[in-house]
Amino acid sequence: MKELYLYGKKLSGPFLLAPLAGVTDAVMRRICFREGASLAYTEMVSAKGLYYGDRKTESLLYIPEDAGPTSIQIFGSDPEIMGYAAEKLAERNNFSLNINMGCPVPKVVRNGDGSALMKDPDLVYDVVRAVADKAGKPVSVKFRKGFDDDHINAVEIAKACEAAGAAAVIVHGRTREQYYSGKADWSIIRQVKEAVDIPVIGNGDVFTGADGVRMMKETGCDLVMVARGAQGNPWIFRELMAAWRGEPEPEKPSASEVREMMYQHLDQLVELKGEYAAVREMRKHIAWYTKGRKNGASIRKAVNQIESARQMKEAIRFEE
Repeated sequence: MKELYLYGKKLSGPFLLAPLAGVTDAVMRRICFREGASLAYTEMVSAKGLYYGDRKTESLLYIPEDAGPTSIQIFGSDPEIMGYAAEKLAERNNFSLNINMGCPVPKVVRNGDGSALMKDPDLVYDVVRAVADKAGKPVSVKFRKGFDDDHINAVEIAKACEAAGAAAVIVHGRTREQYYSGKADWSIIRQVKEAVDIPVIGNGDVFTGADGVRMMKETGCDLVMVARGAQGNPWIFRELMAAWRGEPEPEKPSASEVREMMYQHLDQLVELKGEYAAVREMRKHIAWYTKGRKNGASIRKAVNQIESARQMKEAIRFEE
């Protein structure tokens, strides 16, 4: 396979782990790196939180020294505050910095952040310019097809980002109004790829190895970002890498392999966040890991009542 580079640095493959709030903490990123992800993104970090010194915001920035290439994602819409955040993060051990302009969550959009920025291309330019000027490292921007079906402007946004100094763009093929429903429109990724000279990363509806390879072929995108496809299934990265290399599809993880992964995930969460927080956060991961598994429903019901890591491990039992 040809060697892959992003921002002049070599990557192990073309498949990236997306930023997912409440999901892609240091533990999830470590697991996905081990399975084949070449670059991962933190949960989204509030620029205002950095500006005002919020302690919870600081915890989201943790990148272990032995971590793979990691990009910090920030969100906000005030160019001055975004520039401040970028400058404050300049000395961190992150591979790059990413700006969130795609989050569809109402409370984020109401504040003018996330995908709301797509309604104002001039402000997009100002925000990206402010961050690129202060970051001291490559800056990418993640956005959607458009805000709604009447405002499909991903190409315009991509051009604004490029002109403002972005080193790459990430395009999710849905509008804000779609959230995560319906089907991702990969044709918009191709349109963006044809319109800019910087790398384009495709995102949306990659759930198998074949999906990732097909996205690259159909859109011409440089790299592929995986989001929900990795929830409860970090093995998707080894499947993607095999498909990219033209190798046979790896066997699906056995029940014992899934169980062992859940044990590791829980143990590492306890180490990172303490037992109380780890047990509660692990509930959603177990729901994803056990989806479609025999007696998965009974496991999900049981763990939602559990308060200790020991009890949780005892409850994680399902048949082959």
